[in-house]
Amino acid sequence: MGKRILVPVDGSDGAAHACEFAAEEFPDATLVLLHVINPAEAGYSAQASVPSFSEQWYEQQERTAEELFDKLDETIRAAGGGETEHALEVGRPTKTIVDYAEDNDIDHIVMGSHGRSGVSRILLGSVAEIVVRRATVPVTVVR
Repeated sequence: MGKRILVPVDGSDGAAHACEFAAEEFPDATLVLLHVINPAEAGYSAQASVPSFSEQWYEQQERTAEELFDKLDETIRAAGGGETEHALEVGRPTKTIVDYAEDNDIDHIVMGSHGRSGVSRILLGSVAEIVVRRATVPVTVVR
């Protein structure tokens, strides 16, 4: 069985760079693109109280993820990468990434860094930093 590399993707430039890096460094591996839908992003606005809002919001998130996967598949092919798989999960990004790696025979995680610093990093934390600390497989953070 070949190597399986998990690449969490969120539509950021950092995630696209992580895909390119993974494709170049692991051309024979299967890249598993994971997009995590964070329900906390749905918010608590007046719209959120409309019964169909959460379903519409989730469907929009799914469509956005599929478009992102298609775009990143092209990026990976252009960088010389091989096979890709797509995974869409719901939850807190840090926990979901670590759990997915443990539950799905992942050999390595490659992820982008948003490069937060100062107060915003203290208040918001860093998904990459938490994944590095909690993952049971090697993690490469791409700037």
